[in-house]
Amino acid sequence: MSKVAIIGAAMSRFAKRPDASLQDIGWPVVLAALKDAQVDRSAIDAVYAGAAYSGRLVGQRVLRTLGMTSIPVTNCENACSSGATAFREACLAIKHGEIEVALVLGIDKLTALGGGVLPGQPDDWEVEVGLSMPALYSMRARRYMHEHRLDANDLAMVAVKAHRHGALNPYAQFNNEITVEQVAEARPVAEPFTLLHCCPTGDGAAAVIVCSENYVRSAARKPVWVAATELNSGRYMTGFRDLTTPEITVRGAKEAYELAGIGPEDIDVAEVHDAFTVAELLYYEAFGFCERGGALDLLRSGATSLGGRIPVNVSGGLLCKGHPVGATGIAQIAEVTWQLRGEAGARQVVGARTALTHCTGGGIAGFDHGACAINIFST
Repeated sequence: MSKVAIIGAAMSRFAKRPDASLQDIGWPVVLAALKDAQVDRSAIDAVYAGAAYSGRLVGQRVLRTLGMTSIPVTNCENACSSGATAFREACLAIKHGEIEVALVLGIDKLTALGGGVLPGQPDDWEVEVGLSMPALYSMRARRYMHEHRLDANDLAMVAVKAHRHGALNPYAQFNNEITVEQVAEARPVAEPFTLLHCCPTGDGAAAVIVCSENYVRSAARKPVWVAATELNSGRYMTGFRDLTTPEITVRGAKEAYELAGIGPEDIDVAEVHDAFTVAELLYYEAFGFCERGGALDLLRSGATSLGGRIPVNVSGGLLCKGHPVGATGIAQIAEVTWQLRGEAGARQVVGARTALTHCTGGGIAGFDHGACAINIFST
């Protein structure tokens, strides 16, 4: 079986672009990824595209604009894990010798939905009684705050950190720093959350070029190796479940670490699914970056900030960089590719050699999450 490497990465700035078509958002990113990899389009054996809210045949619609037709295209929908799922499918095809080089695209245009909370499945009984993602995460936040004696200002510190990092990222939807007071004074969403506790929706795309170990020998770009790619679905549980422990991520983290042959102490930089402020704190614990209940102390210590022991979401994360659902998983991978190549500019984590990305996807009644994709990378 072949080892798999990333040799090219690109993304658009995440933003609200109501006047741009899906194709207009996607095709420049595909060309930028090919250019970054110094690979001609004729070298691409297959394309994998992830999207959640952009309709059918997303990959073909973007590639048609470039004349990249008549090659295998696999489109993946797995909620917020769509892009990361497409990445895993590409890696498996290369690993098993089916192809040598693949383009992986993550993309979504959420302004087409008209704004507001992303819609759930109408036949889901929790959705029918009014549960939305902000409401679900607010329940998680309230329980975590009760058990570990936090208040809303403690959660706000996650948003402040996200914007401090995002201000350094030209691809982020927001490039402004904020204060705890500004978070508290923002428009209420679902107690204890205000608007700045929640990730913004928007439009965007990201792409990576992945290839086999054999192809790397002739590639012009320094490879970033895929040490582990892991995907899980949620475990159905009726009755009580502990909302302060993301079961699917705890389970997935254990499997990813075992695949990579490392532990949490070996991770130099991580991009995790901080759709809401409390989520980042839960994932500190799920990935073993601190003990149970120790997330706030880890945040306050500066360990998860740029320059700290384990910088988390130096891109600005979903909270500041934005969350065009299908694009998020690939944008995370692009970010850590630049980090491991030493090309992240003002937000560079000095000496980064091992990185982790994490996307959870979908709210379904009875599940912690519908899907969770975790990847580990090394130089």
